[in-house]
Amino acid sequence: QVQLVESGGGLVQAGGSLRLSCAASGRTFSSYAMGWFRQAPGTEREFVSAINWSGDSTYYADSVKGRFTISRDNAKNTVYLQMNSLKPEDTAVYYCATSTRFVATTPDRYHNWGQGTQVTVSS
Repeated sequence: QVQLVESGGGLVQAGGSLRLSCAASGRTFSSYAMGWFRQAPGTEREFVSAINWSGDSTYYADSVKGRFTISRDNAKNTVYLQMNSLKPEDTAVYYCATSTRFVATTPDRYHNWGQGTQVTVSS
């Protein structure tokens, strides 16, 4: 089983940037596709981005395409989410998770969820 710990969240003004990290424990990290989801209060968990096991294929939700970039470093067991041009509607708790499928865009296709990191974008 893989344990995931997200970090890098915080408070930023609209138009600013943040870089989220998701550190994984376990030797099997590089065998999984990884995904980022987010959840705002009162809403369902929403797919943001995914990356395949090797890092050479990525996929984005339309709402973040062109602004967010997902990447991974298998030597460091870490996946990243670079978020630029942030908007108030990006405010949410961001979660990373593992999947045996690429591309999977629904939460039921993911497992080994992290605890989440809060991102707040002020207007």
